[in-house]
Amino acid sequence: MPPTDHADEEYTLPSVEALLAGTLALMTGYAQSAKECPHRAHMAGKLVTNLQQLSGHSQLSPPMQAMLANLRTRWQLELHNVSEEPGKPKPVWHSMPTSLQ
Repeated sequence: MPPTDHADEEYTLPSVEALLAGTLALMTGYAQSAKECPHRAHMAGKLVTNLQQLSGHSQLSPPMQAMLANLRTRWQLELHNVSEEPGKPKPVWHSMPTSLQ
């Protein structure tokens, strides 16, 4: 495959490292997003899920797993806070009928 301009950004990582790299990138995206961003709750939820998987990963040392579990707890609080922001509209999965029959 010929080299591309983005070759320096292409990596082949073991699965645990890929998950960790993706989680760090998602944390960066969350930190850089505006508070009004409608995707913040989804990003926080994905971070909690990723940290849950990482905190139990067998290729990580017990101290690293413990640190990730602690970080997951902090992100769970952030998820709760961003999901419960006052005045923030909650997503509606089905549109409300305009009238009842």
